[in-house]
Amino acid sequence: MLKEFKEFAMRGNVLDMAIGVIIGGAFGKIVSSLVSDVLMPPIGLLMGKVDFSSLFLNLSGTPQPSLAAAKAAGTPTVNYGVFLQTVFDFIIIAFVIFMIVKQVNRFKQEPPAGPPTTKDCPQCLSAIPIKATKCAHCTSNV
Repeated sequence: MLKEFKEFAMRGNVLDMAIGVIIGGAFGKIVSSLVSDVLMPPIGLLMGKVDFSSLFLNLSGTPQPSLAAAKAAGTPTVNYGVFLQTVFDFIIIAFVIFMIVKQVNRFKQEPPAGPPTTKDCPQCLSAIPIKATKCAHCTSNV
């Protein structure tokens, strides 16, 4: 069992996947920083100096001055500003992954087509194996 696991772990696909997961995690952190530190502040400024990370709905009924104060008090909140930032993160990551996959597929070479394995029957035009001497559909000799 240990030998099988070693063979599985040493296959190229598993190593490629592990590298992809590590790079993907680092890329996710970069995109999160891009959204929260670069994109959201100007958007918030254009919307009237709104800090998206501090937008929340207080569910307790007791007023709280900020999200940090509400969390410290244990107040139940709906943090929709943080949710919006996470949605922006997802959209950017999904778009970048789409573009990468699109480029990789563009450079992938199609395998060369092998020799034909079928031919058309001259009588009924059905596809039959190349080596056939009689059509299975119309029983004519080929």
